[in-house]
Amino acid sequence: MDGNEGFPAYCPSCEQVKDVLVLLAGLASSVSIIFLLVVTFSPSNLKFHITDASLTMFNLTGNNTLDYKLEANITSRNPNKNVEIYYRKLAAVAWYKDNEFARVNLPPFDQGHKNTTFLHVAFEGKGLIKLKPKQLFEYNEESRVGIFNDLAVDLDLLVRYKFQSHRTTAYYPPIVKCRRLSLLLNSNGNSSSPPSFHVTRCRSGFFFANRA
Repeated sequence: MDGNEGFPAYCPSCEQVKDVLVLLAGLASSVSIIFLLVVTFSPSNLKFHITDASLTMFNLTGNNTLDYKLEANITSRNPNKNVEIYYRKLAAVAWYKDNEFARVNLPPFDQGHKNTTFLHVAFEGKGLIKLKPKQLFEYNEESRVGIFNDLAVDLDLLVRYKFQSHRTTAYYPPIVKCRRLSLLLNSNGNSSSPPSFHVTRCRSGFFFANRA
């Protein structure tokens, strides 16, 4: 009688298939663990909104000098329960039709977890701005009706953050962009925004990564 009778023949390919299945199962388990860790510990993006804005001076002279007074209230919301933000440098930048015309520095501050911080930004003065022919035509039309479009306020930040006991080094997150603002020129000097102003959500990339 053959000594191997009654026993299954050795199958090298079956062993290889088994090894592959074990490897795939291990990879699937690792991916699941990593996904759970990311969902659990990855911080949520901060949220910025312009809640109010007013324009009380916006006059362009023939020598490309802009007299301006623009104010805005901005909220910064940190939705994370384990993250504190340390704003070390803050610059607010004002734009009109993709042309920067003013920049102001804001005082640094610390933002705790689950916190909403209110920022007031005021631009006032004179600045050079050179509009393209089409933009100048749009400015003249907007000046005639008293409503200026394509205004924007950006936030250029240098921050650190603390996640539980870990503190990061200072880095520059993506620019916070509050764009496409349309404001009524309130030439009587009343600082309140016109009733037509709507809360505007600002856009930015992932806040907890250094900008490219």
